[in-house]
Amino acid sequence: MKFSYSVITLLVALLLTSVSRAEVSSIHISSRLDPNAIIITQVDIVFVYSQELLEQFPETKTDWYSKQRQFIAAAGANLDVVSVFIPQGFDSETASLPARRNDALKVFVYAQHDDSKAAPVDISELSNVLVEIDAFGILVSRRD
Repeated sequence: MKFSYSVITLLVALLLTSVSRAEVSSIHISSRLDPNAIIITQVDIVFVYSQELLEQFPETKTDWYSKQRQFIAAAGANLDVVSVFIPQGFDSETASLPARRNDALKVFVYAQHDDSKAAPVDISELSNVLVEIDAFGILVSRRD
């Protein structure tokens, strides 16, 4: 049985559209903590471009920060990490995101200020994201 070029093209197009891609277009990070505190929180926004890498992804904040360098080195081009350092009480501008962000399969947020067993927050399906740091960790929501 022979497939015509147009049938093969249609099948490939259907496969590509069924793959879920991240929708993140902007991320704003702010702190609700006392502006007089001398604390800086690192927030990592992680763009994952490979299914294989998703299967190996660190499950907690502690796993991420303790193995971060090795994980990033092993991931190569299958990962982008945007690290933002937020002084408490400071509203940041929108974080600079990678040009290929729309190709990511998943986008996660980790924060050093979060509980040690906190899982990364999956923001893949949010377009405009607000990350707020408070006394209990981070809150992630859709930004209007």
